[in-house]
Amino acid sequence: MPDIKTIKTEESQAVIIEIRAGTGGQEACLFAGDLFRMYSKYGQSQTWQQKILNSHPTELGGFKEVIFELKNGDVFSKMKYEGGVHRVQRIPETEKGGRVHTSTSSVAILQKPKGAQIKIKPEDLKIDFYKASGPGGQYVNKRMTAVRITHLPTSLVVTSQTERNQLQNKENALAILEARLLERKEIAETEQVSGERKAQIGWAKRAEKIRTYNFPQDRVTDHRIKKSWHNIEKIMAGNLDKIVSTLQKNLQ
Repeated sequence: MPDIKTIKTEESQAVIIEIRAGTGGQEACLFAGDLFRMYSKYGQSQTWQQKILNSHPTELGGFKEVIFELKNGDVFSKMKYEGGVHRVQRIPETEKGGRVHTSTSSVAILQKPKGAQIKIKPEDLKIDFYKASGPGGQYVNKRMTAVRITHLPTSLVVTSQTERNQLQNKENALAILEARLLERKEIAETEQVSGERKAQIGWAKRAEKIRTYNFPQDRVTDHRIKKSWHNIEKIMAGNLDKIVSTLQKNLQ
């Protein structure tokens, strides 16, 4: 049985969520936007605080990528099973023949490091500034406010362009970098303790197809526990309580 300290740490752990469009072109970008809004509305219902750290929107209202933080509450214990590949099956608005298309977006759930969990040396960072770009690739700001940080020891590269000044974008990019470094550290520790197979499973979470959102059949299916829920519009509007509680019971 876990001790009280462990439970408290997990419940109060802030998370950084990365959503990226996968296969399916513009429809995948629109689906990434739908997932972002679904988690945002769920976060609002839980009274969590949200902050967008970086995003690359598209002209049709979707996202190639959106990275955001959720905090102030039991965020990690409720969101930790959302990581993996999410698949959507629906008729896109741009489809004139009425055919159902299948698209994907990937979700990564990263814990935000606390205190001394991750220490980054200033000399290990290469920081570049550039102009932020909008959906069509055009520059949205005349000043060099966007930030790109390269972590030299690992070659990890993170960017942020959502804020209007360099300092805030730099803070956002560092938050993303710290979360990714913590993920690497935890996977390395898992490999050390449990052997290579467990470490590979850890990395595979990002590539594993976990859920399908089937609009024609009004059904959301989680493939890990082989369970489905109906009323897909309500679920996409942030009503995730039933799904989250079922996953907690079955995957704990």
